[in-house]
Amino acid sequence: MREPADTARIAIEDTQLWLSRAVVGLNLCPFAKAVMAKGQLRYVVCHDSDPQACLELLRDEMLHLANAPADEVDTTLLIAPFLCPDFLDFNDFLEPADRLLESLNLGGVLQIADFHPRYQFAGTQPGDVENRSNQSPYPLLHLLREDSVSRAVEVFPDAALIYERNTALLREMGEAGWADLSLVARLYP
Repeated sequence: MREPADTARIAIEDTQLWLSRAVVGLNLCPFAKAVMAKGQLRYVVCHDSDPQACLELLRDEMLHLANAPADEVDTTLLIAPFLCPDFLDFNDFLEPADRLLESLNLGGVLQIADFHPRYQFAGTQPGDVENRSNQSPYPLLHLLREDSVSRAVEVFPDAALIYERNTALLREMGEAGWADLSLVARLYP
C-alpha cells in the first residue's frame, strides 16, 4: 500500500503532466499557462474515497482560496484519485459541492470547474474524442476566482469559441494523437 505522501506526489505529478501536455500544450485552456508560469496554482490531494470527506477538504480549500492573496494563489486543483470512479456518481457529487460553495457565501467569488477520467459531455458517446478536453487523469475539482475568470474573458473575447476550437482540434488529433500525449494515471483504476 502506498503512503499518503507517495499518493499525493504521484497524483500531482500525473496532473502536472496532463496540464503541461494537454491543457497548456494543446492550448485547451488559453488561461492556464499564465497561472502556471506565475506559480499561482495550488495542488491539493484528497486521499479519501468518501464523498463527505472530500466535501470537508473542499470546504477548507474554498476558504483558503477565498482568503489567500490572488497574486500568491489564483486557483486550486483538488485532485481526488479515489473519489467516484463512475462519472455519473461524480456528476451527482457536483450538486453538494455547489451547495457547499453557496452555503459559504462564495457564489460570485469562486466557481467550480469539474474534470474526470471518464468525463462525458451531454449528447456525446463515452468514446467521443471531444470528451477528452475535460478528461483529467483523476477526478478533479478546479476552484477558480470569479474575478480572474472575468479578467481572462476580457483579454480573450472569443472565450465562447474555446469549446468549438477544442472539439475541432481533438477530432483532428483523434485517439491516436491523444494517446501520443502519454497521459497515464498511475493511481486510477
